[in-house]
Amino acid sequence: MVRDICRDIRLLRRKSLPADENDAAVITDLRDTLRANRDRCIGMAANMIGVSKRIIILSDGMLEVVMVDPVITKKTGRYQTVEGCLSLTGQRKAVRYREIEVDYKDSQFRPQHQRFSGLTAQIIQHECDHLDGVII
Repeated sequence: MVRDICRDIRLLRRKSLPADENDAAVITDLRDTLRANRDRCIGMAANMIGVSKRIIILSDGMLEVVMVDPVITKKTGRYQTVEGCLSLTGQRKAVRYREIEVDYKDSQFRPQHQRFSGLTAQIIQHECDHLDGVII
């Protein structure tokens, strides 16, 4: 189901809780909401649709990558950038890393470990900030 985008700063600043198989419907809602906003969005965290669970989704070309309980385990290549967000007005400066490694569970709740770079790494870092209640 397509959900409204949350703009409530109190909810967005709240740290998200771990997710499990009981949260599978959140993945469906994130996927539907990302697709409905594809013209202006390439990544979302569950709290952006009002759910404080550690789940993100990003569009990586033709693929949609779901990450449940993502943890960034390695970062290299620090740089500064400017980012926008559907939940917030305007753009903000952010420190990001060109390459990251992430431990997470996929949409089937199977453990994964992957390396990401470039824009994909930046999106993951932005969405993980959401999960930690970080407003940039």
